[in-house]
Amino acid sequence: MSTAPTWIAGGGVICGIGQQVRECLQAFAQMQPGMARMQVLHSAHAAQFPVVEVKADNEHLAVLTGLPAHTSRTAMLSFVAAREAWTSSGLGDVRDYRTAFVSANTVGGMDKTEDFFPGFLANPASGRLRGVSQHECGTITEITADALGITHHVTTISTACSSGANALMYGARLIKNSLADVVIAGGTDALTRFTLNGFNTLMILDTERCRPFDDTRRGLNLGEGAGYVVLVSDAVAATLQHTWCRLSGFANANDAYHQTASSPDGTGNYLAMQGALEMAGLLPGDIGYINLHGTGTQNNDLSEGMAIARLFGDKLPPASSTKSFTGHTLGASGGIEAVFSALSVRDGIIYPNAQFTTRMKELPFAPATTFSKGNVLEHVMSNSFGFGGNCSSLVFSK
Repeated sequence: MSTAPTWIAGGGVICGIGQQVRECLQAFAQMQPGMARMQVLHSAHAAQFPVVEVKADNEHLAVLTGLPAHTSRTAMLSFVAAREAWTSSGLGDVRDYRTAFVSANTVGGMDKTEDFFPGFLANPASGRLRGVSQHECGTITEITADALGITHHVTTISTACSSGANALMYGARLIKNSLADVVIAGGTDALTRFTLNGFNTLMILDTERCRPFDDTRRGLNLGEGAGYVVLVSDAVAATLQHTWCRLSGFANANDAYHQTASSPDGTGNYLAMQGALEMAGLLPGDIGYINLHGTGTQNNDLSEGMAIARLFGDKLPPASSTKSFTGHTLGASGGIEAVFSALSVRDGIIYPNAQFTTRMKELPFAPATTFSKGNVLEHVMSNSFGFGGNCSSLVFSK
């Protein structure tokens, strides 16, 4: 059943293909994925796995944000994207509204923890545990909220790879229940050795550029970054000259199939997409483009593809995975892709699926491979499917 929509007034992104939305769109248009050898992260696997790092070291980010140099990279990325999102909305002072900040992440300040412990373990008397003071996921959110001047409501979401999308859902509910007028919602994550080693243990990292929805796919490339949208109520939207689009539908479902794998038939994926369509009051044929979760792993792409084929039948819209450019940014991915999807509706953008060569034999469709603007897109779907079967879908509408 359709409910009153939440408006999107702006958005911001920093990731491995750009430090702001404009640069990211240029990378898509010029077919420039961000995979490269590690420059910022120090890992024994540096020569083995390409990653999609933000092209700025911590010193540069500290200057860019004005935050102390010892701040976690996760928080600095968060502030850059959230600040751009707020500025793009044209709303003015955050203190003029009941402004909430709902931010997702999965690693917290683990980058600082990894830097701290080698020296501490070698000589415990020389250090203090303040080196891990930013370790918790919630601390990252609080750093950014303080820098933005937000005090009304601050919340952290951490539900694996669907975290960023779930942050938007939570933010929309705050507005619907009149607990906030404006919500900056999305996610952030920096690359850490913990993340890289964990995914390597699962044997789902590709040693080459990832190829989502390609029959030759061998895994994902990890990325980092942050992405946020500014959600506003009807009353606030009425005061603005322009809004990007509406968040018209969303749903979360969990098939509880496996700790790190989706069900082979995509049950959770299907239920999330179906629920988002129902909330928006739409039929599958109304969707003009799907921003796929599309990690490039054998399991994810097959599961998501099967669910899409089941739900959309012969009304399959163009679809692609922007992770083929940004890599998998984990807790940030749902936020980053929400910004891309909102822009897709606003500007009629269909994003290319980079590195694609061969259609998956199990599926009746192949992803879009060229960038285009000006398409007539009334409704766009964005998928974010996480570990433990935590599946979320968002629908953005004109």
